[in-house]
Amino acid sequence: MYVSKHHALDDSEAIFGLMEAHPLGAWVCHTAGGLVANHVPFLLDRSRGEFGTLVGHVSRANPIWRALGAAAPSVVMFQGPQAYISPGWYPGKAAHGKVVPTWNYTVAHAHGVARAVDDRDWLLDMLNRLTATHEADRPAPWRVDDAPADYVDRMLRAIVGVELPIQRLEGKLKASQDEDLPDRLGTVCALRADPSDEAQALAGLVEKALGGM
Repeated sequence: MYVSKHHALDDSEAIFGLMEAHPLGAWVCHTAGGLVANHVPFLLDRSRGEFGTLVGHVSRANPIWRALGAAAPSVVMFQGPQAYISPGWYPGKAAHGKVVPTWNYTVAHAHGVARAVDDRDWLLDMLNRLTATHEADRPAPWRVDDAPADYVDRMLRAIVGVELPIQRLEGKLKASQDEDLPDRLGTVCALRADPSDEAQALAGLVEKALGGM
């Protein structure tokens, strides 16, 4: 991934936070048949390895798990808040006109070699952890053992685990850091006027980047 000096995100805590807040990873694996892409909700285990380990699962019917191995490197891309940025928001448009549209976003790329895990106990533990993570804020959290045991066993036989120790981690935050200060402030103002959660989240990132000036 190309990252200019303005947009480098080197804070591992911020990168981990992005991955945990946006866990649906775009997983691209290099196989003997070429590049294969899948979208998988991953759980980040920060305690395992220098950069953590991603765990998840795919359908047993998905051929990707049979293609994994040392010769099949992967990258998992996590997309945070993003939005089109209009030059009409910039005071510079009226002052000199030398402005163009851009796109602000934040992403994390996790590189490593994934392996398939076909083990019932591992899968059940992973599903319990994944479910607990995403049900934690609900008033009546659903648990895997809320389902009938024979049904859970059937579902477990229908999936295969994926484990990816992260060997290299990249982060990028494109939040108007290379624009003039008045134009950056104009971007925040316009994003704050948009009630969508994504616009509000991105406005917060632009504001946070302003604090680092």
